[in-house]
Amino acid sequence: MTWHAQLSLDYRHEAGTGRTVLARSHCGPLQVQKALYPEGAALCHTLIVHPPGGIAGGDALAIDARVGPGAQALITTPGATKWYKANGRTASQQVTLKIAGGMEWLPQEAIVFNAADVRSAIDIDLADDDAATLGWDIVALGRAAAGESFDTGRFSQTIRLRDGGQLQWVERSRIDGGDALLASPIGLAGHHVFGCLWAAGPRWTDAVLEALREQLPAHAAAITRVAPRLLLARVLAHRTPAARHALTAVWQALRPLVFGGRIAQPPRIWAT
Repeated sequence: MTWHAQLSLDYRHEAGTGRTVLARSHCGPLQVQKALYPEGAALCHTLIVHPPGGIAGGDALAIDARVGPGAQALITTPGATKWYKANGRTASQQVTLKIAGGMEWLPQEAIVFNAADVRSAIDIDLADDDAATLGWDIVALGRAAAGESFDTGRFSQTIRLRDGGQLQWVERSRIDGGDALLASPIGLAGHHVFGCLWAAGPRWTDAVLEALREQLPAHAAAITRVAPRLLLARVLAHRTPAARHALTAVWQALRPLVFGGRIAQPPRIWAT
């Protein structure tokens, strides 16, 4: 049995109260577990769940999130996303983020099982200079803890970010199971976990960028500026906790700069 699921999230700023309110609709087994306000009414934390527990060959998921002017949202997941063995069918997930206010897209890692066939796409659209976003994507190829490597299958992904209608960043990845790229020094260099983080908000100066690099611990991911308002950080690791720890350090450093002094408070679900 295959699952086709859609989830639509619409965040709006309530002028009278300053609260961010969430309207949502879904079709199939892709839902909001909870909408929470641990940091106050202005910021809506949202937990997305996929009750079947993983994405199998033939499944197709779509998440469409819109954040209106003045609204603030943080989206995460209660656990890792698991991409199961394909059985001859491609599984897909399309994430579309349209942002006029502020959004943090911080799902926990995706684990790609051996023999999975994955097609993933993330499209981020910032309305104008008032829009801001912080997000990451962490992928583990194979289940190293279970002694499984990524010998067969395929992981393909596209990430695009537009700012004011102009394309600022596009990244396409295609990794086949057992490919030489997995071990190559110009590829994953023997690592099976990789991640990237994006941050768009203020116009990043050389001084701010240098201060960030000095502030981050040695194990954190490296940061580069790819557009006036866009920073990227990347990490390779042998285990998902190491990749997540490195990107969390970057998130903690960048969050106050992207969102006007907002101190980083990791969602409680990350500790469970």
